[in-house]
Amino acid sequence: MELILDLLAADQSENDILASYPGLVRADILACLAYASHLAHKYKAFPIPA
Repeated sequence: MELILDLLAADQSENDILASYPGLVRADILACLAYASHLAHKYKAFPIPA
């Protein structure tokens, strides 16, 4: 999961990720995003002001 989130945060497109990791499907990426969203809501994560 961390790898997918890191790749998305590094501005890799969904298509690039799927092409680089043929074992993944779009549902895997969406599951990672859904879990990250769940954690953000559960732990009330807020960005640190610059």
